[in-house]
Amino acid sequence: MAIAKNTICVWYDKDAEAAARFYAKTFPDSAVHAVHKAPSDYPSGKKGDVLTVQFTVAGIPCIGLNGGPMFKHSEAFSFQIATDDQAETDRYWNAIVGNGGAESACGWCKDKWGVNWQITPRVLTEAMAAGGDEARRAFDAMMDMKKIDVAAIEAARRG
Repeated sequence: MAIAKNTICVWYDKDAEAAARFYAKTFPDSAVHAVHKAPSDYPSGKKGDVLTVQFTVAGIPCIGLNGGPMFKHSEAFSFQIATDDQAETDRYWNAIVGNGGAESACGWCKDKWGVNWQITPRVLTEAMAAGGDEARRAFDAMMDMKKIDVAAIEAARRG
């Protein structure tokens, strides 16, 4: 597989391959394409350790880099996954949180490797795009949620 012109590089301590395989199993249009080993020792690893992993998450090309513990993930970067209904929202949320991750607020969660995710039902995005009172009601409802409740957002949209 050729490397895309623009690729997201995600830094991991040492588990890029495990993370990429989890994402490939969890999200459609996701796959692990290549695993590259270090040709020699480096500050956070030894020759032969997995250094980079080429993978795709929901159609987005990525490279996982096992760079060591010096840099940590923050909410300044997240993958946002648009969902069509509550079942899909629950499936992704539960996969991430139930696999050693953690809940946050307003549809955000963190996987066990520290990567942040927004599991965002399309109904919420559509409400925000509608603007006005509909957007305000949906936004206010969302502010009290961890995982997004699709029925509650739909009710807020209607007023």
